[in-house]
Amino acid sequence: MNSRVFAAALLALFAITFASFKPQTLFSPPLVPGSKDHLHAARILHVTGAVGPESLVFDRDGGGPYTGVADGRILKWEGEERGWTEFAVTTSNRSDCVRPFAPELEHVCGRPLGLKFDKKSGDLYIADAYLGLKIVGSTGGLATEVVTEVEGQPLHFTNDMDISEDEDVIYFTDSSTIFQRRQFMLVLLSGDKTGRFMKYDKSTKEVTVLLRGLAFPNGVALSKDGSFVLVAETTTSKILRLWLRGPNAGQVDTFAVVPGFPDNVRRNSDGQFWVALHAKGSPFAKWISSNPWAGKALLKIGFNIKQLHSSFSGWKPHATAIKLSDKGEILEVLEDCEGKTLKFISEVEEKDGKLWIASVLMPFIGVYSL
Repeated sequence: MNSRVFAAALLALFAITFASFKPQTLFSPPLVPGSKDHLHAARILHVTGAVGPESLVFDRDGGGPYTGVADGRILKWEGEERGWTEFAVTTSNRSDCVRPFAPELEHVCGRPLGLKFDKKSGDLYIADAYLGLKIVGSTGGLATEVVTEVEGQPLHFTNDMDISEDEDVIYFTDSSTIFQRRQFMLVLLSGDKTGRFMKYDKSTKEVTVLLRGLAFPNGVALSKDGSFVLVAETTTSKILRLWLRGPNAGQVDTFAVVPGFPDNVRRNSDGQFWVALHAKGSPFAKWISSNPWAGKALLKIGFNIKQLHSSFSGWKPHATAIKLSDKGEILEVLEDCEGKTLKFISEVEEKDGKLWIASVLMPFIGVYSL
């Protein structure tokens, strides 16, 4: 079948599939019942000379936040007078790491994603998408290796983690064994289900694969009592729950289904969870992510990754944060529906009555007062 015939057949299938949709709703981010369009009131903290503060974490003394940016550095917020200072890097090979955003150099410069402090030691653990799990002491500097391979194969897309200090275990995700971070849209479009969820035992230095066959496993968060751990599965819009203790230990269920593509998950002091959505799922985006052949076909007939990414966000960048109870119920939805201030958010960290809001693509973070 030549490309013109193929394109015509694909367009015909689109027309049949979406015949009941009005054109403006096909690509539009859906309305979420009960949502509050309040996040545009967030205060912006620009990350000068950097892009993509993906994760935010505070140290055991309340200092920070710290964040990893696209050029491979870990930065620390030192307050309004000093602003952001360099805290750590994940590789010493940084002679070419001079541009704020250079995806083609991420494997050289590193791309820190999830961050977590060990509250007992004060050490910072870093999930570097290309370089695996790293650790740096409380004074910063060059991070050292913790885990770089599993089952004899290098980690391909290390994404997020949480630390169980009772067990001395780190739970973490590897989003794909095929695609790397800069190819994240291909994970969504191809139907890739090679993602894994693992644990690293700090005492034995052993890694155990707990879950396989996941569709873009992303954010990780332990429950307050340590009885279960959550894993965001971005492609399916699900938050999965793996029971660690009790009668259901070892079993997996669906904790929640969210109205979009979840990134990081973070627990607050009350045991509730904030889920950051990279974007809400339009009918078109949901269909594409559920039918991998369609995404591959769109790439084949000339759509580029940037166009397809825009279609996933409904051609309207926005911000959506979901608060879940410890039972998986949606308690609150906060949005910047028009993307006036925030967009493409990757994490929501609640601290002292404020939400600190990260973005994997923007050159700033947001601070919203609850």
